[in-house]
Amino acid sequence: MQTITINTPYVTLGQMLKEAGIISTGGAAKWFLAENTVQVNGEDESRRGRKLTPGDTVTLPDGAIFTIAQA
Repeated sequence: MQTITINTPYVTLGQMLKEAGIISTGGAAKWFLAENTVQVNGEDESRRGRKLTPGDTVTLPDGAIFTIAQA
């Protein structure tokens, strides 16, 4: 499990994927989410604008799990 630390009240799913190095640009988030099943807190999510707050978990298709934490 990896932790993504944020300094703001929330981060979008697209921003989190970029921060984690899963995608290289914000525009790639739409394509990535259309081609892959990503889960947020155990539920499938395809919206790149989904707001993630501290305590949320994101599970990628390869089994990698990311937790959002407040700095």
